[in-house]
Amino acid sequence: MRQDYFSSNNIKYIDYKDIEILKKFLNPNGKIMNHKRTGVTSKNQRQLSEAVKRARFLGLLPFVAK
Repeated sequence: MRQDYFSSNNIKYIDYKDIEILKKFLNPNGKIMNHKRTGVTSKNQRQLSEAVKRARFLGLLPFVAK
């Protein structure tokens, strides 16, 4: 099983403004990948999805990629 990205990089808070990190967890269509594929813990997956949704609402990330 993969190591949790956020634990291994010592990231305590998943920031919605950090788009480069959030893009790693989106598939080419712009959907959030599931935690089984990314290896993220359930707690961090919830924080990640919340951060992606906030970034989408502010226009930092697309809702759907072309």
